[in-house]
Amino acid sequence: LRDFSTLYNTGTQGVKVFRCLRVLFREQRVCLTQHESNFNTRAINRNTDGSTDYGIFQINSKWWCSDGGVSRGNGCGIRCSELQTDDVEKAIRCAKRVVDDPNGIGAWVAWKAHCQNRDLSSYLRGCNL
Repeated sequence: LRDFSTLYNTGTQGVKVFRCLRVLFREQRVCLTQHESNFNTRAINRNTDGSTDYGIFQINSKWWCSDGGVSRGNGCGIRCSELQTDDVEKAIRCAKRVVDDPNGIGAWVAWKAHCQNRDLSSYLRGCNL
């Protein structure tokens, strides 16, 4: 996807994701989700430390959710599988919790590599916000 309007125009689920993200997230967070999961709510990626990243925001099991593996914190108080549904409300709540942490949005590698200090206006172009 080149921009978020493509997701918005993919049908009912795209509209639901768009509406949820619109309230909480703007360009910088849309950039983050594109580069973390390509907007895939079921994405799973394993890390070299034994932890796993889950869902559209690629939330890490070591600190933020419980998957029965490497987990130290479960800061969001949820099972990691709850981050992998098309209903992204729990994932959004958890992402808000991560952003509230001292590391903030910088906790995501994709944010630093692809979004930080960049012109991100194209991500919402065509969304008529």
